[in-house]
Amino acid sequence: MLAACQALAGCAPAPLSILEPVGPQAEHVARVWYAMAAGSALILLLMVLLAVWASLRPAARSSRGSRAALLWGGGVIFPLSVLIALLVYGHYPDGKAGGAAHGPPFRVQVHAHQWWWEVRYPDAGPVASGKDAPYDVNELHIPVNRPIHVELTSEDVIHSFWAPRLGGKMDAIPGRVNRLELMASEPGVYLGVCAEFCGAQHAHMAFRVVAHDGPAWLARQRPEDGGDPARVAERDRP
Repeated sequence: MLAACQALAGCAPAPLSILEPVGPQAEHVARVWYAMAAGSALILLLMVLLAVWASLRPAARSSRGSRAALLWGGGVIFPLSVLIALLVYGHYPDGKAGGAAHGPPFRVQVHAHQWWWEVRYPDAGPVASGKDAPYDVNELHIPVNRPIHVELTSEDVIHSFWAPRLGGKMDAIPGRVNRLELMASEPGVYLGVCAEFCGAQHAHMAFRVVAHDGPAWLARQRPEDGGDPARVAERDRP
């Protein structure tokens, strides 16, 4: 049905849509969204039916007991039941996520700055021409079908790392390391943004996640920049 709606609307897959997942974490987020949308539609339909029924029934004075039952049932028990069910379903994956993982998790360190992303690959070892691990600016290069553990921190203010088609959001906080797991089920280029307003140039904090299929996925060296990510960020700034 979703594909038919896109065809009728003439829409291509949206680059920042959670409804176009390409990884198991993003698929789980999309399923939670669909569950919320379906549940909201059912609740709305129930409320409309109750309103129609109440308007058609003969007027009658309700008792104090019936009013209390309506208040506690409709105002407390029902909302709490819906919220608890949603929290449980959203917290525990349902085991239907696609994409088989191959190999152990690979660490990627993402350090947020105003207003750019510094990316390093500590598990990749030193580059051939120096002692530092490979790095990127505003790009992550990852292998397909391998768990990626993203370690997030910030240099200055709170930022929020979000690649919608690969997974959920995670804040990058100064002095703290937060961890986010991603995995791409197919090769491609997937866009990401900073989802937390972080200053005057917040809109420039876009990045790309490039998922590679093949052994040469981590050929990341910038010897012409002397190993200085800040210099690359300043050179590439819009």
